[in-house]
Amino acid sequence: MRSSLMTVGVMVAALGVAPACATKKFVRTSVGEVNDKVTTMGTSLEQTQERVRQAEGRISETDAKAVAAGESANKANAAAGEAAKAANRATEVGRTAEARAASIEGEMRKLIFETVLSEDRGQFKLGQADLPEDATGAIDAMVNQLKTDKKAVWVEIEGHTDSTGDKLTNERLGLARAEAVKRYLYEKHQIPLHKINVISYGEDKPVAPNNTRDGRAQNRRVVIKVLA
Repeated sequence: MRSSLMTVGVMVAALGVAPACATKKFVRTSVGEVNDKVTTMGTSLEQTQERVRQAEGRISETDAKAVAAGESANKANAAAGEAAKAANRATEVGRTAEARAASIEGEMRKLIFETVLSEDRGQFKLGQADLPEDATGAIDAMVNQLKTDKKAVWVEIEGHTDSTGDKLTNERLGLARAEAVKRYLYEKHQIPLHKINVISYGEDKPVAPNNTRDGRAQNRRVVIKVLA
């Protein structure tokens, strides 16, 4: 009887201990799985962070290249602008040199007569190159005389300005005034262009003081020389 009771007690104790062991095992297993998942997630997070850092580095590098490309483009545009200005200056210098060379050649020919378009024969307005309407009458009279003489002649047209404004602007303005007369001779009277030479002296050859209004008006002129 006593032996039976001991046996029953052992069995009861065993039944009590068995669930406790199973529970501990389950907990250890679950904890292990959670730890594995945490470790995996940590590794994945680190990898993601590394990819983000690499992407940020590439973005920064791309931004730097874009900025550098923009600066290079700006420098290229500026260089192109300076080159265009230099080309324009070279063209102006070449045109002036050519005109002056032709003028020297013209001085070797005989001057038949000349006509001055200034205050008394159609005044050029300040800063303007348009041919004054009153000046066309003097040009027409000159051409009629040329047709009467029937000589082989050359025409030299000098453009002059007053001293208002800078020197380069005045040189261009003088040339524009001379070109206006040349265009009129060609379009109205069919004077061959190869027989016409234009040159600008700008403000370099005044015929009156530039410190008075009347003097400046006289200096704004075009001189037409007929050479044989």
